[in-house]
Amino acid sequence: MTWDQIEVPKEIRPFMLGDAEETPLGQKNGAKRQYRYGNLHILEYHDKYLVHMDKADPRKDPLGHLILDAPEFLVGAASAFVGGRKMASEVYKLQKNLPFAKGTSLLVGFLASMATGYLGYSFVKKLKNF
Repeated sequence: MTWDQIEVPKEIRPFMLGDAEETPLGQKNGAKRQYRYGNLHILEYHDKYLVHMDKADPRKDPLGHLILDAPEFLVGAASAFVGGRKMASEVYKLQKNLPFAKGTSLLVGFLASMATGYLGYSFVKKLKNF
């Protein structure tokens, strides 16, 4: 649980807003289901609800939600793009006269994008929870 979430035990009160919509948008973090009611994001677990307010509703403002509430996804995607492209380019420059240069550079670029994307995502996620 992060500092900006409120935990509501299910045994205290079976809590659910009547107008809240079940949604696939957001990180479930082990929750059974998740709901949205405007900017309110509700995660349902077996024994509790975790509730927090997002700055932007991803159903109405997806880019604003990514920038304000989930920057780790943007940083991860940008890191993956830049890291993968740079590695693929460098490998291709070194091996451009070899028979499988394009395939090798694409594979290395893909693997590099996975690694750098994960590192960028993880770094910003840790910063957010710090």
